[in-house]
Amino acid sequence: MQILVQKFGGTSVQTEENRNHVINHVKNALVQDNKVVVVVSALGRKPDPYATDTLLELVDFPSNQNSKREIDLLMSCGETIASVVLSSELQKKHIRATALTGAQAGFITNDDFNQAKIKEVKTERILKEFEHHDVVVVAGFQGQTTAGEITTIGRGGSDTTAAALGAALNAEQIEIFTDVNGIMTADPRMVSSARPLDVVTYTEICNLAYQGAKVIHPRAVEIAMQAKIPIRVRSTYMNDEGTLVTSSRVQGKGKDITDRLITGIAHMSSITQIRIQTKEEAHRLQSEVFKAMAEAGISVDFINISPSGVIYTVPEAHTEKALHILETLGFQPEITENCAKVSAVGAGMTGVPGVASRIVQSLTNAGVQILQSADSHTTIWVLINEKDLNAAVNALHDVFQLSGAADEYPIT
Repeated sequence: MQILVQKFGGTSVQTEENRNHVINHVKNALVQDNKVVVVVSALGRKPDPYATDTLLELVDFPSNQNSKREIDLLMSCGETIASVVLSSELQKKHIRATALTGAQAGFITNDDFNQAKIKEVKTERILKEFEHHDVVVVAGFQGQTTAGEITTIGRGGSDTTAAALGAALNAEQIEIFTDVNGIMTADPRMVSSARPLDVVTYTEICNLAYQGAKVIHPRAVEIAMQAKIPIRVRSTYMNDEGTLVTSSRVQGKGKDITDRLITGIAHMSSITQIRIQTKEEAHRLQSEVFKAMAEAGISVDFINISPSGVIYTVPEAHTEKALHILETLGFQPEITENCAKVSAVGAGMTGVPGVASRIVQSLTNAGVQILQSADSHTTIWVLINEKDLNAAVNALHDVFQLSGAADEYPIT
């Protein structure tokens, strides 16, 4: 039995008109002799009545006194409603479909409510349903503990649900449907010349996603990569093939890889830089600062450590909390608010000299001040003032000629 997993986000199932596009994609998959698992997010986005954030407003989240367990009960409702609505509309089109919650679909998680981790996916129920149905619509973002408690698996959880099902069912492919036609070289709302990519590697899209690209959740990519299941990112509203995410950037064994230095430019905003200088006991500063951040649940990034102090960044929402902790410890932090992080990602940069130089020069020419930088084998990050974000992303997109055809990426 050939199985295809398709995932549709909240806007894709928001209206009957949008769901008709979804149904057409399901029909196309069935014509190719697939059994189809469809994973859905909650209907629409706030203020739509069944969107997750709208449901949370019913209990005045986050200032309410409900337990995390109860919040999961509430949040799971949106996807459950969406699964039944889509299943019903498929049946009206004479497609044999049925709906399952995450728990019914076999998702067993730990009991870390609101951000549970998947421990196991039992596929027996889905395979049994395929004896009588061609399509199983699964509520994404949710599962249950071994004790039967309903859990949710964090933001981006429907992507993760789809990837986990694809791996567990040994699917032919996982299709992630979005509002855009595949993975773009940059955010098209910021870069008018951004274009979709035909093929990217698992590692490249993971890095792009972790650095701010919102097309697919990196947890989903990592699951698919471990299982060696290809992912295709496509538009709900078009029939184009979109972007294939796989282990190689070339389709066909023995072919030489195209020289593509940079695959895409990602960005994140609303960041605060924290700088702490000290003349004495630098080792105490280093250990106490990061231990305190970890204990407070504050995610830190862009860490630079020197004998005279530390520099790092935190999400803007955690600035006040971080400052309070540091001042309580006796430190005198200096902060730079309204920062943004811009990342150039590409497997082709590994071992190639001059990439960082081109980034620095292009940003300098654009009048963008670099506050901090870091790099790995496949990513170079820069921290800048948020007011320069648009100029920086466009400058990097231009300097690496990402608007051109796939084979127009000069190394020199």
